[in-house]
Amino acid sequence: MTLWGGRFRDSLEDSAWQLNASIAFDRRLAEQDVRGSQAWAKALCNSGLLTPQENAQIQAGLETILTELREGSFRFQPKDEDIHTAVERRLAELIGEPAGKLHTARSRNDQVATDFRLWVLEAIARLGASLREFQSVLVQRAEQAGALVLPGYTHLQRAQPILLSHWWLAHFWPLQRDRERLHDLRKRTAILPLGSGALAGAPFPIDRQALAAELGFEAPCANSLDGVSDRDFAAEFLFCASLIGLHLSRLCESMVIFTSAEFGFFTLADAYSTGSSLMPQKKNPDLFELGRAKAGKLVGLLGGLLTTLKGLPSTYDKDLQEDKPPVFAAYDTLMELLPALSGALATLQVNPPRLAAALDAALYATDLADYLVEKGLPFRLAHELVGKVVRLAEERGVPIDRLPLEVYQSVSPRFEADLYAVFDPLRSVSRRRAEGGTAPEAVQRQLAQAKALLAKVETQDNQSISSDGA
Repeated sequence: MTLWGGRFRDSLEDSAWQLNASIAFDRRLAEQDVRGSQAWAKALCNSGLLTPQENAQIQAGLETILTELREGSFRFQPKDEDIHTAVERRLAELIGEPAGKLHTARSRNDQVATDFRLWVLEAIARLGASLREFQSVLVQRAEQAGALVLPGYTHLQRAQPILLSHWWLAHFWPLQRDRERLHDLRKRTAILPLGSGALAGAPFPIDRQALAAELGFEAPCANSLDGVSDRDFAAEFLFCASLIGLHLSRLCESMVIFTSAEFGFFTLADAYSTGSSLMPQKKNPDLFELGRAKAGKLVGLLGGLLTTLKGLPSTYDKDLQEDKPPVFAAYDTLMELLPALSGALATLQVNPPRLAAALDAALYATDLADYLVEKGLPFRLAHELVGKVVRLAEERGVPIDRLPLEVYQSVSPRFEADLYAVFDPLRSVSRRRAEGGTAPEAVQRQLAQAKALLAKVETQDNQSISSDGA
């Protein structure tokens, strides 16, 4: 069965059929296709194009199909070109002639665009919930970190001391922005194409506002030509997925470095590590390495779809059949990646002695410059003077906290015996009390803010999943 074969004398050649068919991947839209068809049948009935009896038959048949899909008993046939064909074919088997009326004033163009948007709305809700779980792990790690201090890095060089809790939360906020982007994407995805027909709109008095409300959309599309061709929502979803992948990749890179023998800040649980087929001693952070690699895949999926879309003329073109595989792949990638990385982070061991051993005296050079500022010197001069102190320490082969007071005073008489108090990690972090800083009280405020956002996001996610039927 095809939905378009009346004007053709010959059927498609096998290789052409295989290239043209999309059932291999768009069967994922099966439940959305049934939901859309149920709403469309109701709209046709309200417009007088179906009798109440015909509508009841169609609704009952579609409910049977939905049950078969959920139970796994729905049988796809070799000649099911796409999910729309499969559902309509099965409906005809169940109820006969009334099934042929379901497609009145509807095209696969507006049908698939509607199905796809419904699927993406559900994917947004589920991905948002998975992101929230990952953020929760970061908050838990921050709470567990207590007063532990580690070196902060710029250019992968030791820079200044920071609280470990502050470091964990630095990875919370990019994911929060990702979650907010996904939530914002909902309003542009929840626009109904159904009723646009192939391109010109429906020729019958279909109440598209009621149809939109029935399916949980915010509004019908304003232009039928745009309605069947718009895939901005798919590109935006892939952009959001790419940015999530990028943020996860940056965390993964740090974890690969910090779990190495050279750093040893963290030790991964055996359940989230792998070994070597040759070297018995190896304990590899493969999950985090794969996290880096998946980011590249996600960026590639976005680039592929944008390239597909860039030269298309208006309305529907068969190129748009290729919109779904990258979106499905991006969703699957993140939904596989996030739980694995969450588990790895939740179970890793922090090694406080290695953190403390990495806090060399040079990390306090900025604190030393601030010390001179408090003594009345301009910061630029203080910076220069501390630079000289660092050079003298290097020349003598000692850390700057081991230089005698007379060496400091040869650089500037503003240095006094109390200068050595700056070489204290907790003193250093505690001074950075400004909002967003690494002082304990600033981090506590940050933690409270993060928890409040998690509670809010959890409510939104639960509402979204409920409304999307996920």
